[in-house]
Amino acid sequence: MSWLDRLAALLSRGPATAAHLTTGLLGERAALFELKRRGYKVVARRWTSTRVRGDVDLIAWDRGCLCFIEVKTRTARDMNPAESAVDDAKRETLRNMARAYLRTFPQTERATTPVRFDVVSVYSIHGTNEFEIFKEAFGWR
Repeated sequence: MSWLDRLAALLSRGPATAAHLTTGLLGERAALFELKRRGYKVVARRWTSTRVRGDVDLIAWDRGCLCFIEVKTRTARDMNPAESAVDDAKRETLRNMARAYLRTFPQTERATTPVRFDVVSVYSIHGTNEFEIFKEAFGWR
């Protein structure tokens, strides 16, 4: 192998992604397609803001309602369901992210846009995905 080929091989190797992060990304992708199948219009994936710490897994419209969606993926079902991982701190982060996203809207639309916080639990077991969608999982308070 020439030195250019070896250099290209070395440069193409990025940092290894931890298994749980890969599982999460695959679950987000599966949730994206499932939500589209159910009629959601996804407008953002893994949205971040320079002003607020955190990210939103998916932002989508569902019949005129803007949904901020947190996706939790598990490879097994156990005593603690996936959605239970959306604790108070994560809910507050999502609320702050939603406020930041809505600041990109004109003032008149910001005040009248209905908003909802959903949680999608993805169970990826034996090569198949099962989805549980919790619409209005929590509110602004």
